[in-house]
Amino acid sequence: MSTVRVPFLNMKAPYQELKAELDAAYQRVMESGWYILGEEMEAFENEYATYCGAKDCISVGNGLEALHLILRAYEIGPGDEVIVPANTYIATWLAVSYAGATPIPVEPDLRTYNLDPDRIERAITKRTRAILPVHLYGQSAEMEAITRIAQKHGLKVIDDSAQAHGARFNDQIASGFADAAGVSFYPGKNLGAFGDAGAVVTNDPGLADRVRVLRNYGSRVKYQNEVKGFNSRLDPIQAAFLRVKLAHLDEWNDRRKAVAARYLEALSNIHELVLPYVLPHSSPAWHLFVIRHPRREALQRHLTQAGIGTLIHYPTPPHLSAAYAELGWKVGDFPITEEIANTVLSIPMGPHLSRDEQDEVISALQSFA
Repeated sequence: MSTVRVPFLNMKAPYQELKAELDAAYQRVMESGWYILGEEMEAFENEYATYCGAKDCISVGNGLEALHLILRAYEIGPGDEVIVPANTYIATWLAVSYAGATPIPVEPDLRTYNLDPDRIERAITKRTRAILPVHLYGQSAEMEAITRIAQKHGLKVIDDSAQAHGARFNDQIASGFADAAGVSFYPGKNLGAFGDAGAVVTNDPGLADRVRVLRNYGSRVKYQNEVKGFNSRLDPIQAAFLRVKLAHLDEWNDRRKAVAARYLEALSNIHELVLPYVLPHSSPAWHLFVIRHPRREALQRHLTQAGIGTLIHYPTPPHLSAAYAELGWKVGDFPITEEIANTVLSIPMGPHLSRDEQDEVISALQSFA
């Protein structure tokens, strides 16, 4: 096997850059004697809500649970339908299934890979309760159009912002258009914890109140349980780490943007290579830099041999996974999604990717062409 010269993502680098601040945050929590909920978690919630321009942030265990709890709080469940992207990570669909509702997939725009607003209305039925767009790879979905459709039909908009920390649409934080957004702070995200973590962001005070109750066993007051709730709470130590990293998020996103600009310029003339398309009114967070190529497997092998780490986001669409076999979808039912799944390849992207490493990635791609 070839030696990895450029890892897909350097997971140690964030700690190495912020070691002093992160170590101080760890000490602060350990010496506090408070390890569930508490002031550290509340401080992060306030800071992240402010960053997003939202009234409330309710931290939870992970991004999947954030989406699930939003659906539960809106009482979306058995007999209801939720429109989801056909092209997404399966967690988006799983949240709908956990709530007892049915995911209704809609094809993406092939340029952006995000939910195509022009296809949504034909999927709406009397059972539809919500639209659940995803800001895939860090680029905002077309939220203004999606919101107009939802308002026309009396639907909730619940967005999956797991990959979009800091992404903007028409100069507004992407998650700000929705009734509520589910956020993941998985370690590899633009704003990542050092373990699982997530949050719900919303301007709906009623929704915020219900999620707070649901995340904590259905309880506001200890041992007094109003509803059948869940255990989905952000640990204070992860909250403390996230507070440190939040202060650096915009700077790190700017570094990602610089890497993306360099890739877009250097790779623009490679035959058959499809580069990311950015809508004029969108400012991506560049969580991933995803290319497409008709000979994806050969290209991936070539990059591996050159020591370049890559991943496929995502090789199996949810409708073709064994987890959703009962829905009866088959190959060919969502051809745009399947074309994306068969051709996408994610190349190294991150705020700690050095210029020399970028050169190696660019050189390897050019040599394949």
